[in-house]
Amino acid sequence: MWFLTELAERRIAQALDNGELDNLPGAGQPLPGEDFDPLVPEHQRMAWRVLKNSGYLPPELEMHKEAVDLALRLATADTEIDTDQLMRLEQLNVLLAQTGHRGLCVPNEYLAKISERLARRHP
Repeated sequence: MWFLTELAERRIAQALDNGELDNLPGAGQPLPGEDFDPLVPEHQRMAWRVLKNSGYLPPELEMHKEAVDLALRLATADTEIDTDQLMRLEQLNVLLAQTGHRGLCVPNEYLAKISERLARRHP
């Protein structure tokens, strides 16, 4: 195997000498870092990576995902809008706001439009 390593090193050195690796996109830039929030302490990053790779989402993001799915379903509904789904969407927004995650809420303007659409169909 050392032969392959040596061959690769020689080819890289030759390409460098010939200028074939000059002006590549991202040249001179640092490698991209982890895609974790920089506020996650370094000693917890491995646990976050394991949870992320296993498909785990924090409860707030699960609620956000459900809210977005409901909002999209309600927006594209050709038939009657289910009032239970609208109430669930509003409930998720309240829960997200109470946990301090207002940025994950479905915008109030959007909810108002869905409510208007519901009112037009059920006067």
